[in-house]
Amino acid sequence: MKCEHCTRKECSKKTKTDDQENVSADAPSPAQENGEKCDTSKHKVLVVSVCPQSLPYFAAKFNLSVTDASRRLCGFLKSLGVHYVFDTTIAADFSILESQKEFVRRYRQHSEEERTLPMLTSACPGWVRYAERVLGRPITAHLCTAKSPQQVMGSLVKDYFARQQNLSPEKIFHVIVAPCYDKKLEALQESLPPALHGSRGADCVLTSGEIAQIMEQGDLSVRDAAVDTLFGDLKEDKVTRHDGASSDGHLAHIFRHAAKELFNEDVEEVTYRALRNKDFQEVTLEKNGEVVLRFAAAYGFRNIQNMILKLKKGKFPFHFVEVLACAGGCLNGRGQAQTPDGHADKALLRQMEGIYADIPVRRPESSAHVQELYQEWLEGINSPKAREVLHTTYQSQERGAHSLDIKW
Repeated sequence: MKCEHCTRKECSKKTKTDDQENVSADAPSPAQENGEKCDTSKHKVLVVSVCPQSLPYFAAKFNLSVTDASRRLCGFLKSLGVHYVFDTTIAADFSILESQKEFVRRYRQHSEEERTLPMLTSACPGWVRYAERVLGRPITAHLCTAKSPQQVMGSLVKDYFARQQNLSPEKIFHVIVAPCYDKKLEALQESLPPALHGSRGADCVLTSGEIAQIMEQGDLSVRDAAVDTLFGDLKEDKVTRHDGASSDGHLAHIFRHAAKELFNEDVEEVTYRALRNKDFQEVTLEKNGEVVLRFAAAYGFRNIQNMILKLKKGKFPFHFVEVLACAGGCLNGRGQAQTPDGHADKALLRQMEGIYADIPVRRPESSAHVQELYQEWLEGINSPKAREVLHTTYQSQERGAHSLDIKW
């Protein structure tokens, strides 16, 4: 966090390495001793965005409520020199809303000639990369084109927030705190709209476990702080999540929206039924004795493998699948709740699941800020800019007629 030629006190935070004791913030830098002044034009605004699935990990690990964990994490990050700490829930709002519209469109367009279903979610970078590199076009054609919450957050920070602060995108260094190592790869591959001049949406991704290690090595007695918002001096007054047991809840929200939009059915409670195992479940909507919507959640590569094989045989009767590479979903991401020998910490994970379940659910449609952003930032809900900023395309290998004959 320290600028090499900086003489400003706030740019000389305490640092520590394995073979070096804490250096006081008041200790002069080499530049100070030479009488040099800080070149403020080289300073960057440090922004950290935290995924909601990371907060239960910090709450369980440090024995805090999820609200206190959020404030403690925010205060600690700001003690390191971070200027703004955001919650990525608002980015997931956009991802879910765009996915809802795309599913309804695909459902109405689907036919024997134009097979647009099942629609497969695209929020998990491990799954998406596997689909692109291994499965190829027959599968990537079914991927939802809505960007992941991390990708949307990158645009919000480097485009919308940068404009609000009168900053160019390259003046912001954006860090994502996530439960998953694959998010690092997603950041490297991420492409933003041309208007951002090649700037990456996320400059760095740190897992929850990596942040916890830094916290354990640092001073936990820092002053707590409320999470920032993208809207001026407003602060996040409470922690909320979407309606997923361990994820951003694309399945539940899209199911409700589709039931209302396509069949005028109001669904309050989404009921899951386990099929092969607890990580492969289905949700159905019946009307007049007929199943009109059949959704599935497939978590972990064993269930993904089964899904692909059934797709190959034409025996996969689902309209939509929420696909996540990690068994157990995002809460069980390998970047958190791991034992020293690299296995899942099952006791900590059960505690995290209970904490996550108690976080209040907020539906994306209820966010007034999201509706404002559609108009002020994206020039309308269905505008060309909204399409450019909120949707993506996929790189996939061209494969022949037997592209699903995969050697596992």
